[in-house]
Amino acid sequence: MAAGTGGASGSEPLAGRVVVVGITGGIAAYKAVEVVSRLRRLGAEVHVVMTRAAARFVTPLTLQTISGNPVVTGLFSRVTRWNVEHVALAERADLLLVVPATANVVGKVAAGIADDFLTTTIMACRAPVVFCPSMNFRMYENPVFQANMARLTELGYHFIPPETGWLAEGTVGVGRLPDPARIVAEVVHLLQGDLSGRRVLVTAGPTREMIDPVRFISNPSSGKMGYALARAARARGAEVILVSGPTALAAPGGVELVRVESAEEMYRAVMERLPGVDLVLKAAAVGDWRPRRTHPTKVKKEGRTAWVLELEPTPDILAEVGRRKGKTVVVGFAAETEVSEPEVRAKMARKNVDLLVVNDVTRAEAGFASDRNQVTLFWPDGTREDLPLMTKEELAHRILDRVKPLLDRVKAPPGRREAAPGPVQAPPEIRRGE
Repeated sequence: MAAGTGGASGSEPLAGRVVVVGITGGIAAYKAVEVVSRLRRLGAEVHVVMTRAAARFVTPLTLQTISGNPVVTGLFSRVTRWNVEHVALAERADLLLVVPATANVVGKVAAGIADDFLTTTIMACRAPVVFCPSMNFRMYENPVFQANMARLTELGYHFIPPETGWLAEGTVGVGRLPDPARIVAEVVHLLQGDLSGRRVLVTAGPTREMIDPVRFISNPSSGKMGYALARAARARGAEVILVSGPTALAAPGGVELVRVESAEEMYRAVMERLPGVDLVLKAAAVGDWRPRRTHPTKVKKEGRTAWVLELEPTPDILAEVGRRKGKTVVVGFAAETEVSEPEVRAKMARKNVDLLVVNDVTRAEAGFASDRNQVTLFWPDGTREDLPLMTKEELAHRILDRVKPLLDRVKAPPGRREAAPGPVQAPPEIRRGE
């Protein structure tokens, strides 16, 4: 069925995988360009098949340039690099993604019609086939389309449901193509799955401690690192719970999102969900202090020359998780303005974590709200690894690469025997400095 060999690293989770992207004639066809680009950046070999209508929205030359492979635009296209027969391409595919998927193509496949290269390839494909519907909301809600989608779902085809939002004709409704990042995350989830069967709890974002109804104490955390970790863990097959402080970020697809505001709320949410969790990634920037008194009404400025706030400590969530963790693997995060290794080691011991991710937020391009990060990983056995500047998406997968051996050693995946107990150590290649 599939030609992909797997064995991909987390930074290129689709290395060795062949993804066929079918593009149909919908206005959202232009977004397929970003989907193809993202798939390639994750290491996939991408082949594009376009219907004649799709070529009226975006040019084959664009997709050929982005994919790095010839683009098929018809049943009798001539391509020189591989056999053009639909069966040959279907056999090579590890996954076939139709983006956007119009009502027309879904209806054809549901009815067993194969009258162009894309539908014949779908009919011949034994790999997972994923449809990303995009259309007018009335078309999407039409009972005929809903019946076709239900039939294909029963037959084992996959659907990434559309989002609600502004549509091309200027109305608001369901039918908007999902964000390309979400589509690609679902593809990785289907193809990789090295965390399949694992339950992962991620914390993200800042917390807010109210002074009065209109003022609060907080920090500049955007939540981007925690959300990237949640997406990466979900993409690798895990069941993910994301406990998030206030952010402006969209909820990752397929993730259970629990919204909180204060450190106390985050503490309760984490402790309620900790039992049965295999891995905790505690990336939230939890405020260390809160006002001892919260005023029920706005404190007026008039008549005041100074205002002294008395603060008290918030619950130490990471320390309590470390105390209760049992066989759960716990990864802590520390945002510092200067990194002292003795202090880091002392913190690891106090918090009882299996890995501590430390970043200096004063570094250019790697502080709060940045799309990139540069961190150092510390293990309890004294090993450290300095990672280069990279995107937070890449870093999320790199962290999961490092955590996976710890997870398998401390708590074996379903169906495997657990290793003998012992101190958590860095992977051998990290200890050797490879």
